[in-house]
Amino acid sequence: MAENQEYDLIVIGGGPAGYAGAIRAGQLGKKVACVEMEKAGGTCLNWGCIPTKALLKSAELYLKMQKADEFGFEVGEIKFDFAKVMERSRGVAGQMAKGIEFLFKKNKVDLIRGKAQISGPGLISISEGDRAGELLKTKNILIATGCKMRRIPGLEVDGVRVMTSREALAAQQLPKSIVIVGAGAIGVEFAYFFNAFGADVTLVEMLPGVLPVEDDEISKTLERSFVKQGIKVHTGTKCENFEVGKDSVKLDLVKGDETERIEAEVVLSAIGVVANIEGALAPNVNVALDRNYVKVDDNYETNVKGVYAAGDIIGPPWLAHIATFEAVNAVNGMFGHGKPRRIKIFPGCTYCQPQVSSTGLTEQAAKEKKLDYTVGKFPFTASGKAVAGASSEGFVKVISDRKTGEVYGAHIIGSEATELIAEYGLAMELEATVEDIHKTIHAHPTLSEALMEAAADSMGEAIHI
Repeated sequence: MAENQEYDLIVIGGGPAGYAGAIRAGQLGKKVACVEMEKAGGTCLNWGCIPTKALLKSAELYLKMQKADEFGFEVGEIKFDFAKVMERSRGVAGQMAKGIEFLFKKNKVDLIRGKAQISGPGLISISEGDRAGELLKTKNILIATGCKMRRIPGLEVDGVRVMTSREALAAQQLPKSIVIVGAGAIGVEFAYFFNAFGADVTLVEMLPGVLPVEDDEISKTLERSFVKQGIKVHTGTKCENFEVGKDSVKLDLVKGDETERIEAEVVLSAIGVVANIEGALAPNVNVALDRNYVKVDDNYETNVKGVYAAGDIIGPPWLAHIATFEAVNAVNGMFGHGKPRRIKIFPGCTYCQPQVSSTGLTEQAAKEKKLDYTVGKFPFTASGKAVAGASSEGFVKVISDRKTGEVYGAHIIGSEATELIAEYGLAMELEATVEDIHKTIHAHPTLSEALMEAAADSMGEAIHI
């Protein structure tokens, strides 16, 4: 392989960590290349965050149109074209991918289609694509290869009877029935989507509740809402003995000593993700790994000098906004623009309806830490804006220090929860108290008033409950 130009930084992977890191380095005037196997934007933009949100918006709109009479409208039968719903989702992803390519050009980042492998100190070999066979020299390397969907052991993904989220995003026909294994954010969002369009949905979670990382009260509220929507929810339940047939999949639901045999047209595996590091390191490159995740120090540097990593590939939490934060901090640090920061406070969001968002400690975590805390809550049924918009399901819950008012965590379930959580994230970042939030005037009528009222409730001063 012939050696070509030398870069200041080569980024392996073009997802939220990879493209953000590459663009930031470009902003700093560095010579940068980003190597991506598929489209710019990586899995999140093309096969994850963005296309799923397009699907969820279609589902939300479809359900709202069916309740048009509540708003005083008379409409005929509401029909949908599932293929067009999916086509719109792909179009949104494609549009955003082009946007990333524009940002690469704007910041003079070379986008290289292909597979990259660290073949030695400061050396990247390219396989596949137009530049296959090239050996690129670089002063720094950022590994941002992310994660891929975990497969159910012994169950082959065929894209017809057995799918992961990726295959589901390419589906052209609505399955009559579907079993979704795993009730984390991905499983929950797809359960809401398929149920909204009329599929018979069974959602199965091995742990005691849906969205297991969330506050217990939030989890139970979402489960009740899903059951009311018609989704069959099985928590504390394992899936065993899969039998894939021509037209359906049979499996056992095992809960304690009870076993139920069920059948569905499709099984969707949403049991989490695994590190996507395969092929990125030559045998002679001894980057330290932990369960296949890349180990880094506080500067995001690996044990190999000049090799950094950020995003999902360094381990949980596996969230796009965290990946971007980490990559930007890694690049700032490697080029001397301040000391890199590691993640401490971050929002988690799930985009079903009702939406779920959170930041900081759950109430169960506060108990385990034996903190002296208090809880403030405000239901959206007492929010004029929520009631006016026919979206009064859910509540805001804030956990704070009983004496100082320091915010330990905030949890929201309800309409626009994923937009509202940012205020509590900022409050925690600035070490604001519930009193600070309570005494900040919030416009009326808005959903954000619920954030203020929950803070006020922590102090026994909520007005509207």
